This record gives sequence, structure tokens and C-alpha cells, in this order.
Amino acid sequence: MPAKIIARLGSVRPPKRCRSDMDNTSTSDIVIINGNSHPDLANMVAERMGIKNGGCSVFHKSNRETIVEISDSVRGKDIYIIQTGTKDANNNIMELLIMAYACKTSSARSIVGVIPYLPYSKQCKMRKRGCIVSKLLAKMMCTSGLTHIITMDLHQKEIQGFFDIPVDNLRASPFLLQYIQESIPDYRNSVIVARNPGVAKKANSYAERLRLGLAVIHGEQKETDADEVDGRYSPPPTRNSTPQHAPSSSNRQRTTSVSVGVPEHIVKVKPPLTIVGDVSGRIAIMVDDLIDDVQAFVAAAEMLKENGACKIYVLATHGLLSSDAPRQLEESPIDEIVVTNTIPHEIQKLQCHKIKTIDISILIAEAIRRIHNKESMSYLFRNVTLED
Repeated sequence: MPAKIIARLGSVRPPKRCRSDMDNTSTSDIVIINGNSHPDLANMVAERMGIKNGGCSVFHKSNRETIVEISDSVRGKDIYIIQTGTKDANNNIMELLIMAYACKTSSARSIVGVIPYLPYSKQCKMRKRGCIVSKLLAKMMCTSGLTHIITMDLHQKEIQGFFDIPVDNLRASPFLLQYIQESIPDYRNSVIVARNPGVAKKANSYAERLRLGLAVIHGEQKETDADEVDGRYSPPPTRNSTPQHAPSSSNRQRTTSVSVGVPEHIVKVKPPLTIVGDVSGRIAIMVDDLIDDVQAFVAAAEMLKENGACKIYVLATHGLLSSDAPRQLEESPIDEIVVTNTIPHEIQKLQCHKIKTIDISILIAEAIRRIHNKESMSYLFRNVTLED
């Protein structure tokens, strides 16, 4: 088991370091600034590091243009911009880019973007005639002047390859694992649930670390329009003439051909919801990286309840909780929703008493300290905090 993590809000202490480490840590050339996305998290990180949050004012003009004013000198200093993604993702991105460019043109030594939740991370694959937005966002961040990125639990780890600068993808799973062990009564009678096969890999990792069983919900109704007629499924013209380079008689016997053109795609038929695994009389714990639109979580919880689950928990790193998600969660059979504070959700907590928060500011502060001191980051992937 990794070193013990103290992670809940109000009960986290900064990691202990020996005197030599403290002597080698120079905070005079560290400047932490933030935009309007999550100032509370930036203040908590600065407090844990024992430094003052830098003076940076970010506001919008009447025509919605973003204005950035940095009051402190950043020349020759290491700048850490804490800006996460929220429901106002486009403004969050522009604030980050303008702050980074302002530091770049002011001769900052290095500019590290601390983005706990990377916006547009779910648009990391090609969809029809769309584009891979995560790649575009990565190029914009590199061009703006960022020299390093710190983020947490990317939707797909391969997104790191879109950046031309180093990316440290921190993990919140140790905090969530400790919450299961310390805050869920009789967690040994639990089963980790993947609400769809796409989350099975993450759920299996939790199940192996906790030595619990695994259940997968199959047949979730996904929003897809892949079968729409948009011109790409029109059959190619049929050629009756013999091709110029026809295969020889010996090769022809081993070659399978179709009668007319290119075969059509078989229409997908979504099966009814089924659970692979036993949840009867057990505590069901659904895990995911992001909880935003909660219809799928509510539908999965209703099915788990019908199959005899006694309690239902949902654990996720990022709690975006858009639209009327708090109301749906409040009326659902889910007993508790646990998310980290990578995204501000205080208003959502007022609307739903089931939402609990885990503080991960100590992990971000330690990552900043290690990057500044040029220490190894791999330790954070094995032990999130130092021993007491």
C-alpha cells in the first residue's frame, strides 16, 4: 500500500520535508497567478507552498474581450498559472492563453500551466467530419508561451502526445482509494462497477488495488448518429470490366471478392442493459474520470438498485455537473457522489447534499515544488504524499 494520504477537506497537512530540502527550495523566484476559473484552489496551493499568490487581474470588457494585468514583476522568474476548465470553458482557455502570452512577452524564465481539468479533453478522437479539438488546443497553448503543463487524469493519456512541451498527468486515484477505505463502511462488501465497457480498464485498476470484485454494465444507450445518411455511405459505382492487373488463376482461388462494390456497414443494434457480475446485497461503487451529464449514471444506478445493490456510490476526479445534474442526482438512487476539487462546484453542493469533495491541492503543490527543484516526478505516481 502507498504511504498514507490525508486528503479530505479541512484535514490535509502539508508534507514534511527535511531541513536540507527546505534549504534547497527557493520560493523567491516562484510566482503563482490564476484566472477566474478556480481562485480558491490557487490560494490553497499558494498557502501550502508558503508563498503569496501573485498579483494578476483578469477581467472582461463590455464587448467580452479578456484583459490581463500582472502587477508583479515576472522577469526571469518561474511562473505557474493555475487555471482549470469549468462550464465556461472558452473564457477559461482565453484567459490562460493571454496570461501565458503576457508572461512570455515580459521575459519570464518559464511558464507552467497548471490545468487540473483540461477543457475539450473528450474531443480527442476524430468524429465524422469534425476535428480533434484537443490537438488544436495543445498547439494554441504551446504557441502562447507555455513551457510545461501539469494536469490531472486526462480523459485519454494519449492526449499528452498532442503537446510539443512536457506534460505531467497527475493521478487522483490514491485519494479516491483512501476515501473508499476510510469513509465507506464495510467496503470489503463492495464491488467496483464500470458503467460501460469503456470504463472497464479504470474500474479494473480500482478493483485490483482494493482486492474487490468487478462488474460491468453492458448495453448503455449512447448518443450516436453514426447511422445518419450524410453522403458518406453512398455505394461506389459498379465496374463490370476486368481490371488490367487481374490476379493469376492460382491466386484467384484464394481471393474472396464481393458481388457489388464495397460491402455496406452492418447497422448497430444496441442490446438491452445487462450487468456482467454479481451486485446483489453488495455496495456498488461506480468510478469514472468525469461526471457531467448524469443521465447515464442515473440509469446505471437504477439498474444496480433493481439487481439488489444495497448502496450506490459514484467516484470521479472531475465534477463538472452541468445543467440540472445536481437535481437529477438528488432524486436518483445514488447514495453519495465523491469528486475532487479540480473544478469548483460549491453551487452544485448547495443543490445536492449527496456531493462530497476531496481536496487535491497538496498534490498540485508538491508537483510544483518538485518541478521547480528539478526533482523526479515519478515519486508522485507511487506515493502521492510523504509519510507523516
